[in-house]
Amino acid sequence: MTNRQICVIDDNFTKMSNVSLPPECLLKPMNFPHKVLMGPGPSNCPPRVLGASALPMLGPLHPEFTMIMDEVKAGIKYIFQTNNEWTVCVSGSGLAAMETACLNLLEPCDTALVGINGFWGERFADMVHRQGIDVKTIHRPTGEVFTLEEIEEALKKHKPTLLFLTHGESSGSTLQPLEGVGTLCHKYNCLLLVDSVAACGGVPMFMDKWEIDCLYIGAQKVLSAPPGASPISFSKRAKEKVKKRVSPIRSFNFDMNHLANYWACDGDVRRYHHTGPISCIYGIREGLAVLAEQGLEESWKKHKHCAELLYEGLEKIGLELLVKDKSIRNPCVTAVKVPDGVDWKAVIVYARKTYRVEIGAGLGALAGKVWRIGLMGYNCTPDNVRLVLRALEESLRMTRTAKL
Repeated sequence: MTNRQICVIDDNFTKMSNVSLPPECLLKPMNFPHKVLMGPGPSNCPPRVLGASALPMLGPLHPEFTMIMDEVKAGIKYIFQTNNEWTVCVSGSGLAAMETACLNLLEPCDTALVGINGFWGERFADMVHRQGIDVKTIHRPTGEVFTLEEIEEALKKHKPTLLFLTHGESSGSTLQPLEGVGTLCHKYNCLLLVDSVAACGGVPMFMDKWEIDCLYIGAQKVLSAPPGASPISFSKRAKEKVKKRVSPIRSFNFDMNHLANYWACDGDVRRYHHTGPISCIYGIREGLAVLAEQGLEESWKKHKHCAELLYEGLEKIGLELLVKDKSIRNPCVTAVKVPDGVDWKAVIVYARKTYRVEIGAGLGALAGKVWRIGLMGYNCTPDNVRLVLRALEESLRMTRTAKL
């Protein structure tokens, strides 16, 4: 970095100041490729979502913006199938919503039971541990799910305050069955927290009917909106748990007492809490609108149909899925085993360079062992299934040839 003398002039005097030169990269136009994002997320945004994200800025308490917030809140209730009062967007990615749930629903005197069958259960267990809260775990291999019997046995043994389950485990491409789990948790005086970031909107979700106490997702998956505003909802039980805390919530930013007020969930006058990601709120509003126009049931059918086309195509080109049991496959994210002797990274690079198609790599324990193909929201079309299959088949053939 070089310096030069710059003459700074104001009404009173002139002085010399050494100021570094601006970086050259910022004096050039931004360069980025147009890719078809067929990994585990984010998804490509439809033009109307991108257009909404570019709308003029409003203030965090302007009446026009708070009306948009109310529309977003209604859309979240629809996609979650809930009537919960405490339904908001957290400013941040899905991880921020996970941390909001952790910080509000657990305090030092509590015990959390975490179902670990992939990366996201491990992440939540780590998050709880960092808060100094007792963590108990139950485990299944990545690519498998928990049974009601396993869950009940762990509830009896550990007597937890809260059970965490990942609905759509994107690292292992499983879909955890949730029916009956909430009822079981409440039988043992336990709250049920569910991460559905990589599933909700593409598969059936009935938050109230299934007695889920806290549910969160991200904007960038099935909703196909920019990451930065993450829906979360708290049941009446969960809300009471927050209200009856003995210790203060260890985050001002993620304190649901403040967020509920900012999102007009408490019947009080809205107060300024923080400047939310306004452009992201515009985007998620349009993502929810697209889903509402299509209808949840149609969205569920579309994701199932495209996933089945993908499974059939992968089998034809000789690839093997990680999850054998079709009933627990997550149609939104499919994990494909990397064949012996194949350079997983070379395949991804070839598909990216030749077709501008992004195929996801393995995550956590499955890094280098699987590819992950996402079919979510705007990207979930038969044409995109055919594109990713063609890119994958040619990538395998060409990288094997290059190796020989």
